[in-house]
Amino acid sequence: MWTYPILLLVHLLAATFWVGGMAVMLFCVRPAAVATLAAPQRLPLMADTLRRFLRGVVLAVLAVWASGLGMIEVAGGMAVVLRHVHLMLALGLAMTLLYGLVAHQAMPRLRAAVDRQDWPAGGAALARIRMLVSVNLGLGVAVYAVALLGRTWAVR
Repeated sequence: MWTYPILLLVHLLAATFWVGGMAVMLFCVRPAAVATLAAPQRLPLMADTLRRFLRGVVLAVLAVWASGLGMIEVAGGMAVVLRHVHLMLALGLAMTLLYGLVAHQAMPRLRAAVDRQDWPAGGAALARIRMLVSVNLGLGVAVYAVALLGRTWAVR
């Protein structure tokens, strides 16, 4: 009886942390750091802030997938869910892959550049992260739109 609402709550909280966190990083933290700090201070701050955020995102990603798949199971499986759920799964997979690129490719480059105090390389790594996170934020907003509008499409 309470299974679906609890799974939905976990799903929404985790997705909000992930998507909202990307928005905060892109629109608040990064611009403030650029406006107030030189590269030798800004890049270590951003590397540490992103490291902490990505640690939380890995938990959010796991929670989103576990709760989402759990909701599908409670609803009766993939064969009975509406088509918009399949679209949300595809978008979520793309988001997860982009998260993997940030966490396992771009972030190690940023950390290595900061450790070497190679500010141009650090700036390039941070620009790559910003691009990937921007795309991922767009996908996250699309998932929210599909989730809200999908039931109105009612197409199986």
